[in-house]
Amino acid sequence: MFSFFPRSKMSEAPEVNPAPAKTHEPQPLDALTGGAFSAATSGERAARIRDWLLTEPAPEQLQEVFKELSRRDKGAARAVRERLDEIRRAKGQQAIAAEWAEKAQALLATPKLNIADAMAWQRDAAKAGAPLSREPLSLLKIQVAQRVQVIEDLQHRVQVQREAAVLLAQRIEVLSTKPWRDALAALDALRADVAHWQEQALQLSSDASWASVDLRFPPLLEASRSQLLVVWEAFQPALAQAAAAAEDAAAPLPPVPVWADELRAARGLLAEAAAKPARAARPKPDPEVLAQATELVRAALATLEKATAEGHGKASAGAAAALRAVLKAQGKHIDDKLEQQVHAALVAAGELEGWQRWSTDQVREDLVAKAEALLTRPEGQTLGGRKMQETLRHLRDQWKQADQGGAPNHALWKRFDEACNAAHKVVELWLDNVRSEAAEHKAQRLALIEELKDWAQQPAASGDWKAVHRALQQFGERWREGGHVGEKIFAELQPLWKQALALAAAPLEAAQKESLARRQAMIEEANALGAAATLRIDAVKALQQRWQAEAQTVPLERKHEQKLWEAFRKPLDEAFQRKSTERERAVSELSARDRMVLDAANALQAANASADAQQIRAAMQALEAALRGQAQAAQVLASAPKDAQDQVQAQVQVQEESAQDATKSVAHQTPEEGADPASAAAPPAAAPKPAPRPVVAVRGDDRPGMKKDMLPAPGRGGRPGERRADRPGERDRNPRADGRRGERSERAGHGADRPLPEERGPRLGDTAFRAQRDAMEQAQLALKKLAALAHGEALTQLLTAWQQRDATQVPGTQELGVPAALRSAWTQALSAPPRGDASEALLRLEIAAQTPTPAEHIDARRMLQLQLLTRRNDPGPAQTWGQDTALVLASANDAANTHRLQRALKALLRK
Repeated sequence: MFSFFPRSKMSEAPEVNPAPAKTHEPQPLDALTGGAFSAATSGERAARIRDWLLTEPAPEQLQEVFKELSRRDKGAARAVRERLDEIRRAKGQQAIAAEWAEKAQALLATPKLNIADAMAWQRDAAKAGAPLSREPLSLLKIQVAQRVQVIEDLQHRVQVQREAAVLLAQRIEVLSTKPWRDALAALDALRADVAHWQEQALQLSSDASWASVDLRFPPLLEASRSQLLVVWEAFQPALAQAAAAAEDAAAPLPPVPVWADELRAARGLLAEAAAKPARAARPKPDPEVLAQATELVRAALATLEKATAEGHGKASAGAAAALRAVLKAQGKHIDDKLEQQVHAALVAAGELEGWQRWSTDQVREDLVAKAEALLTRPEGQTLGGRKMQETLRHLRDQWKQADQGGAPNHALWKRFDEACNAAHKVVELWLDNVRSEAAEHKAQRLALIEELKDWAQQPAASGDWKAVHRALQQFGERWREGGHVGEKIFAELQPLWKQALALAAAPLEAAQKESLARRQAMIEEANALGAAATLRIDAVKALQQRWQAEAQTVPLERKHEQKLWEAFRKPLDEAFQRKSTERERAVSELSARDRMVLDAANALQAANASADAQQIRAAMQALEAALRGQAQAAQVLASAPKDAQDQVQAQVQVQEESAQDATKSVAHQTPEEGADPASAAAPPAAAPKPAPRPVVAVRGDDRPGMKKDMLPAPGRGGRPGERRADRPGERDRNPRADGRRGERSERAGHGADRPLPEERGPRLGDTAFRAQRDAMEQAQLALKKLAALAHGEALTQLLTAWQQRDATQVPGTQELGVPAALRSAWTQALSAPPRGDASEALLRLEIAAQTPTPAEHIDARRMLQLQLLTRRNDPGPAQTWGQDTALVLASANDAANTHRLQRALKALLRK
């Protein structure tokens, strides 16, 4: 019996417990929702529900799933309930949209549309929650706005026509104050303008939207038309009567006083003094009353304009009522300009009162659209966490400002808040990342502080302070690049870092203090060397070497080290500057020959300014004579007493020493290691000279900064492979101590009998050398310019003589630069009457001058060149251009031939 108990129990279980039958009831919904009902956890159930909602299920299915799911898991059923609410809200919006679409269509169908009703439709539709951004309301909103724009445009054109009518009337009145003939001349233009104005006014009144214009605009247009026509109809007959009175003396005079007086004067009648009783003068208002009225109106106008600019509807309505009351009492005491400002402000206030609530909803809709677009931006343009946070904060601030200016709109607020909350998830994710990164950066900074403390425990026994300084800089860079942390965390870590850094930098700071003391001592030593009467170059070099060694051993802060270096080099630079000044003063003293060359150079500069070729050539010869006087100076110096020769030799030695010192930059360069300062400072011993000579070599072109444009004296060029020392006429570059020439020169065997070059005098000073060089260059340039001018003038005179057939105007041989026989042939050709054809001669001249030929003569030139190739024994055009010129001058003058001859002779006369 016991063995059958389990089997019987299992067989009776399906009949006794009907639970499996109940579990099969929700299976269709479970399969429909993708296994949401059979999910193990609430999170899986919610995820499967969200996936199922992406398939856009029917509302009936949503309702059934929500009914079953809300009993088991309300959290998972929330998404279904939100979808049902959206569907219900969409159905309601569709009904609202249909209702407001009918109202908009009714507004558009009415022949007379009121602007206030159109604005009220859009405002009330937004307040009711109608979807104005969707079809068909978006299209209807655009149509209503366009209709309103057309009506406003008509109203604006009415105002423009009114102003145009006033201007036309003023033109007519001005013409009535001028002579009637001026008015008659302007009658046609005025008639066309009046007809054009009437045509435009008729177009306005016949417009389809004219019935919707505000009631105050049609009377304005009609009044302007009637006023203009009255003035125009009175002006035309008066002008016709004036024209008739001018033709017939018996005709009556026009009613215009100016025209009547003009016609009376034309008829010779005296102007009748019309004794008309003067009108009673209108009493002038009191200025105080006018000022008080203007002040009251301006105060009320300022209040209304301020309220209108701020957009306060209630305040603007009260200010407009107050301004109307003041205008009613004081309107007769203000001027027209102020009255126009008052009317413009009242119109703006009236528009603001109707547009304020509508504009507030427009702002809210824009904010909702911006908030919803934050998560739907294109790929690559998504906002980061910080930018998203700032954008959301800015949007919420704008919503608060919009709520202050109008009634609240809960439907738009709900959409706006949901969009902002969805976008804020990006900000939350960014904040989580920032917190995790801050914790990581904090750990890295703490590890860096511990590493710095461990490094500080290692003693700097090697004495490599540059390596210590470099390591400290690397620690500082790692601290600066340690990543972002919060202000609170940074305030905690910064003192720890400074303490560890001060402990690690203590040995380096002690070494820097000692180095600073040594550098100060070297600065004092440099001051003493610079103040000494005699500058010791060896001591300066040794001191600079000590400074460089100290700078390489212990590094300092860059700015501090630069200041110490400037203080060290300043006295040495001043000492070298004093020495250079003394050297320049000695060199700048002009000798007698330098003064003579300088005077000749100044005279040549004056001749250059005169633009006279003869004076320039004479001054150049005088300067060359002054330069050639160096041999005479050498003779004078040789015949001078012994004391004068010694003085000159001492001056030359000073110049050589200054040239050697100028090439050295001792104050800025460090000598090579291992060099002896005394040996480096001492100049090399000069080779003994065979005979004491008071002169030195002339100034060459090897000076720093000078142009090497002075060529050496011309001589016979050497053969290929011949050395300079073997060339005849040249001195040996390496003379032997016994005064003889080099062995190579003696072995050469040629040129020994040639005399040595003439000894030249002392070198010129820098001032005289530069002055004579600049004067010579400018003189050569001036002569070139004068030669070009003379060539152009001579050619012009020759062409003038050909044009006038006057041989006396032919320039001389010197101006033309041709032989006398050739000039005689030219004068004979001009003296005879015109004869012959000059076409072939002109072609030969162009071939000789290598100038282009006009297009119409190119074939003839090619033919002539072919003929010249066959005439081998005949002289070419380059040899017979003078005779060809005579043939051209003998022919008749022509403008084209003159131009061709001028171009050819311009090139030939220069050769």
